[in-house]
Amino acid sequence: MKRTFSRDGVDLAYRDVGAGLSVIFQHGLGGDEAQVADVFPDLPVTRRVTLECRGQGGSGYGPVEQLSIATFAEDVDALADDLGLGPAVVGGISMGAALALRLAVHRPARVRALVLARPAWVSQAAPANMRPYAVVGDLLTRHSPDARRLFDDSAVAAELARLAPDNLASLQGFFNRPDPVLFGRLLSAIAGDGPGVSEADIRAIAVPTLVIGHDHDLVHRLDDAQTLAGLIPSARLCTITAKSQDRAAYRREFRACLSEFLEALA
Repeated sequence: MKRTFSRDGVDLAYRDVGAGLSVIFQHGLGGDEAQVADVFPDLPVTRRVTLECRGQGGSGYGPVEQLSIATFAEDVDALADDLGLGPAVVGGISMGAALALRLAVHRPARVRALVLARPAWVSQAAPANMRPYAVVGDLLTRHSPDARRLFDDSAVAAELARLAPDNLASLQGFFNRPDPVLFGRLLSAIAGDGPGVSEADIRAIAVPTLVIGHDHDLVHRLDDAQTLAGLIPSARLCTITAKSQDRAAYRREFRACLSEFLEALA
């Protein structure tokens, strides 16, 4: 059952399940708690907390100008304080990995260990792999209700259909969201943002780190996972099957990598 946490007048939904080792695990851009639950292992030794970031899942938007990776990370940190969590394993998928990386650098006392799953950012803001999200955000903001047709006819959609159909399916789902203009502004803001860390900051991360990556994905590139694993001295890279190849294998292997890492910590 989801609960609600309020910060600066914005109601944010979150899930807090289990008991034991505290694990804060965040969803990707446009995702929600269910995305995390799908790949998180059933471990009796862990307590999982997932905040649905502003404008996603059951959470409100708040001021549009505050939609950023920094704000989302601050929301997560504030929820952890509200719940009385001490140092925790902090991780996430895609955008969630960027939040976790930011917290590891800017709130190191919060992070006992780090999980970066399918990262879409290293240190650069607005990386080229996030361009499809920016395109969808622009279309939703400026061309609703014709945005879906325009996207399906675009060169970006054609490339994704050929090389990364799972990415394409995720992006096409965004056109069904309520309040498409506001959601478009969210997509544009985050696609143009970054974790606000440098490569030197990443190299200084000293906590145990798991990086999960896979190929056959134009947004979540294996190169980025390999780069992060190479920069963080204590990192281990776990390479899994891509969702576009075999969704069942992806889910099974994701859970296995994460389970081994968390059980060792617990």
